[in-house]
Parts: sequence; C-alpha cells; structure tokens
Amino acid sequence: MITSRAFAGRRYAVLGLARSGLATVAALVASGAGVTAWDEREEARDDAMALGADIGNPLDIDLIGFAGVVVSPGVPLNRHPIAAHAREAHVPVIGDVELFAEARGELPPHKVVGITGTNGKSTVTALIHHMLESAGVPSLMGGNIGLPILSRDPLEEGGVYVLELSSYQIDLSHSLACDVAVLTNLSPDHLDRYDGFTGYAASKARLFSLQHQGQVAIVAVDDDPSKMIAGRINHRLHRVSGKDIDPVDQARWPALQGPHNAQNAVCAIAVCRVLGLNDEQVERGLATYRSLPHRMEFVGEVADVRWFNDSKATNAASAAPALAAFPPAPDQRLHWIAGGQAKGDGLAACRPWFGHVKQAYLIGDAMESFAAEIGDAIPVDRSADMATAVARAAAAARPGDIVLLSPACASFDQFKDYEQRGDVFRGLVAALGA
Repeated sequence: MITSRAFAGRRYAVLGLARSGLATVAALVASGAGVTAWDEREEARDDAMALGADIGNPLDIDLIGFAGVVVSPGVPLNRHPIAAHAREAHVPVIGDVELFAEARGELPPHKVVGITGTNGKSTVTALIHHMLESAGVPSLMGGNIGLPILSRDPLEEGGVYVLELSSYQIDLSHSLACDVAVLTNLSPDHLDRYDGFTGYAASKARLFSLQHQGQVAIVAVDDDPSKMIAGRINHRLHRVSGKDIDPVDQARWPALQGPHNAQNAVCAIAVCRVLGLNDEQVERGLATYRSLPHRMEFVGEVADVRWFNDSKATNAASAAPALAAFPPAPDQRLHWIAGGQAKGDGLAACRPWFGHVKQAYLIGDAMESFAAEIGDAIPVDRSADMATAVARAAAAARPGDIVLLSPACASFDQFKDYEQRGDVFRGLVAALGA
C-alpha cells in the first residue's frame, strides 16, 4: 500500500467504509496516524476496528486538532452536515486522492496524469494506462476507476499514475498537482451537487488551477464550455479535438470506433506524446486496446446481428456518440434500447442521430417521457423491461443489424447500478445464442 511519514502522529476521521474508505484506514494506520472511523454498517465498522481504527461518528465528536476528515466522493458536501461540522473546527474535508497527493514526496520519482470530464474519462484513463504498459512504462490506474489508489503498491522509478477524477474527487483535493491534466468534454451533469452548471464546470476547472507552471494541460475543445476553460489556462496548454483524428487511422483501432472515441483517442495520444512515447508505441497501443466493460462493449454476434453494451451511458450526452457511431447502411440497421431513471436532460443531445435508428425499445421509468419526446421521429416499442427489449430487438433484427444498449438514463429504477444493468443485458444476449 501507499504510506507516508507525513501522516504519522496526526489524527484523521474517516467517514464511509466501502473499499476506498477501508483502504484509507489501512494506509493511515500503517503510516502511524490515529484514525476514528465510521460507517452506518456494523460489519464495515468491525473491519475498520480490525485494521486499528477507533470507532466513532465524526458528527458526534470534537474535530478540533484533526488533520482532516476523509470522506467518500459519494458524500454530498452541499447537503451533508459533516461539511459544516468540519468547517467549524477548521478541519479540511478531503478524499483519498488528496492523501495520495500528500504522500507523493516519498514515492519513487514518477508522473501523475489526471483525467476529468463529463463523458469519456474512464475510457481515456484505461487507454492511456494500456498505451503506457504496452510501451513498457510502469503504470497503474486509480481514482474513480480500478482499486483504491492507497491500496496499491508504489510504482518503481519512472512510473505513471493515471487517475480518473470525478468532480467530487477534485472537490476533495487541495494539493493534487498533476503533471498532465486532461479535460475530455463538459456538459450538464450532477447538478444536484452544485450551484447549477456554472458550479459543476468550476469544479472541473479546479484540476488545472491546482497545477504548477511547467505542468501540462490538455483540453478537448469540441464543446463551448471546454473552450472557455481552455481560454482561462495560463500554463502549458494543448488544445485537441476529435476532428484531429484521421478516419483512416481510426479504422485500424477496433475498440475505438465512433466520433466520441476519436475524442478519447486524441486526448490519450496527446498525453502519451507529452510522456515521451513515439509513433510506433502510440499506434500499437491504440490498435491493441480493448473496450472497458459497459462502454461500447461488443458483447457478441448472434444470427449475424452484433450486440453492444453501452450501459455506462447514463445521460443523453453520453448516449449520443454511441448512436453517431452507427450510421445507416443498406446492410446495417440500428436497434436502440434506452430508458431507465431519467436525469432530467431528456434526449435533446441524441436527437441529431435519430436518423441512425431503425427502432427504439424503451424501458424503465423514462419509457413514457422518452416515447413522447421521440414522437414520430423513430418507431417506438414500449418494452418496459430489459428482457422484453432484448427479445423484441432480437426478433426484429436481421443479419447485418446492430442492437445497442445505450440507455441515456441512470439505472436505479430497475437495477443496483449501471454495471448490473450491463451484466443483465450481456447475459440475455448470451442466452440468445445458447
């Protein structure tokens, strides 16, 4: 695990004991810090106690003198009372990524790449990690993807930590100066946590304000809000665009098809160029990359019909590029499974690509509202649930067609999370070919 003498003798409170919370407790205790930990689940409290933590709710104790309150990114700082309680005690509220930043001085010489954005950040993170590893550069993924960063063993000298950073994780960081920081794109999301879109955009922009002169910012300027952020950066800046990618080149990268993946690729290429990879290493990494689960994941071909799982598309802005990736052709029609728990942004971002869709199969709470919004633009099947949608799409599809799950909605009406939704879809597709 990653530890630091900087934590020794200090006292921290840890609120929330899921994977990253328990990893934080373990790293702090191993570093010689005192830890008071809390979770509503008794089992999680027992796990923290076994690691050497005291048990106590940070809301019920005097925090004066604590070095920090470490919270899960899922804690809504705009509503949770811990924010005011910590502020009264003049104690910072931080996350595990901030602790990693504070521990960097004792790690072997390395680089940190931080990737944020509304959509695409997981793919860009995984792609950079893959390109570095395929070029022989020690690398690991962390932050909002993979294992908790503090649970990982430090990289050897010359390694690169590639961190996917949600706006929440940036909010909880105060000293994270990324050697390379990336913004993939920006559109309204998570507005329940911020003072409108302006507050959300400001959270993303903080990643660049934490950088030092000489460090590098990479911004995809395909949308106006990202252009505005790029215009305010006053250190080393590379502006990139998905339009920079030659379609002939992109055709050689099987897992990176569609305009959204052109943007993902150009961001990753720019990072790897800054880190010193050559043309051959970059091309090899792009050509051998395989999609992350639930992100335009090819899950199989049944009766000459191809099925794609894009369950991670939890808003219209992330579903739109998936629709754009499959233009109609004489031997290819697109069947679109969409719906779930709507986020309030409707389907406006998808509308330019409605002409790509042969038929939509709508499920979940958003079924009727999506049907009303689509109107006569696309034939609609009110499938209601995933099993019915898959069965009806399979019956309607003909050889050469594509069936795409890209819900443009959260999953919580019918599933635990987007991963379970994608897993159910994958299982239903597998059963078709059984």
